[in-house]
Amino acid sequence: MGSDAFERNVLKRTMGNIDVLAFGFGTMIGWGWVMLAGGWVADGGTLGAMIAFVGGAILCIFVGLTYAELTPMLPLSGGELVFAYRGFGYTGSWITGWMITFAYVGVAAFEGPSFATAVNYLVEIPKVGYLWTIAGFDVYVSWMAVGIIMSLILTYLNYIGIKSATVFQTLASGGIIIGGLVLVFGSATQGSVSNMEPLITSGHGILTVMLVVPAMFVGFDVIPQAAEEMSIPLKNISKILIISILMAAVWYIAMIFGLGMSAPESVRAAADIPVPDAFAYVMGHWAFGKIMIIAALLGIVTSWNGFIIGGSRVLFAMARAKMIPEIFGKVHPKYGTPSFSVIFIGVIVSLAVFLGRSALVWLIDASAFGTVVAYFMVALSFLLVRFKEPELARPYKAPAGPFVGVVAVAVALFFLWTYLPIGPAGLIPVEWALVGIWVLLGVVFYIWAKAKYKNVKEAEYEYLMFGKDYSRKHIMNAKKNA
Repeated sequence: MGSDAFERNVLKRTMGNIDVLAFGFGTMIGWGWVMLAGGWVADGGTLGAMIAFVGGAILCIFVGLTYAELTPMLPLSGGELVFAYRGFGYTGSWITGWMITFAYVGVAAFEGPSFATAVNYLVEIPKVGYLWTIAGFDVYVSWMAVGIIMSLILTYLNYIGIKSATVFQTLASGGIIIGGLVLVFGSATQGSVSNMEPLITSGHGILTVMLVVPAMFVGFDVIPQAAEEMSIPLKNISKILIISILMAAVWYIAMIFGLGMSAPESVRAAADIPVPDAFAYVMGHWAFGKIMIIAALLGIVTSWNGFIIGGSRVLFAMARAKMIPEIFGKVHPKYGTPSFSVIFIGVIVSLAVFLGRSALVWLIDASAFGTVVAYFMVALSFLLVRFKEPELARPYKAPAGPFVGVVAVAVALFFLWTYLPIGPAGLIPVEWALVGIWVLLGVVFYIWAKAKYKNVKEAEYEYLMFGKDYSRKHIMNAKKNA
């Protein structure tokens, strides 16, 4: 059976440069800067937290550089899945794809409770229809409905086409930037440097903040997922990916500065949601806090939207490569989207709202573990492909490639260690349970796929994963004929 006997679905190319930049930046900017920045400043001090984000951003850029080389080299849906197949083969690729999907689904699921929490700050949601209490948080039907409605809206936008989702992403990202500028300008003109005390708490405090940085930068890695749908020069993908990381770094540092300038330590510590409460304090009116919540809502939906796109594209690519049930690889005949994968993620995200606000930390920590596993596999794949296929066309080649790859591996291993029981930020039992459930589901899918497609040959998997143009056989034949 030849590869031509297999149907290989492809996605439409509709994304431009601005779309891709908004896709990466908007996905990285979620709810954390509003809800968690107070903790960062308390742990490291205002200046210490900023230093931690500079250091964390530098470490993330090493990982980002591996993505920047691999993405235009293999601009196919699936991103990490495709890279790892080139480096490790089927099983390594499977593990990588399943874990990055877990990361995307986990963070997207985190956004539903986040959205309802932010809306409740903006306009108090009536407590109607008590359901249950989870980890001290009472879940009501009215509160839950807000998150589910937004989940359905974003699922629909992604169902009807990536162009509608990216237009939404671009507009919302612009709103986030405006909100950030308002915070920085207002705090700089109305605040006080004395409010930034303590500037630095301790080295341990700075390290504590640095440990959360990878979770805050999760999102640049969704850019490879949509590479197959980009209508831009391949070399631009690399530039935009790195620019998006730098923009996110500037954003987080600016938000920490704005928070520090806005209110003294006593006000920050007492705040329910630190950034809007502190900004309302420095501006002397509650309405300014609401402005920050609107920016936060935009951050939530851009992150949410990005992870629906990213997760659905990995599932699509896995199904296309016969790694999970083929229905996940179905492309809508009218909209050109992986419709079932989009719906699947939309359902999971909607169900997560039933867990209430207390589930936020569980979801973000568990998904962060999946992210760093994928980062580790991508960094190793980067080194392996450099070694095995040095002549492969690379529209962008990372400077000092082997050094970058080794540092990226070390960074990923460091952050993996932090989440283990022996690490300083080890996952708690309920978070390990979430990881375990996902891994168990993955084992079932892996065994099922191996049994169902036992007659599929390696050359056929190669074609399904890479298509004709990027398969190793095609590249070798092209070189012979050159």
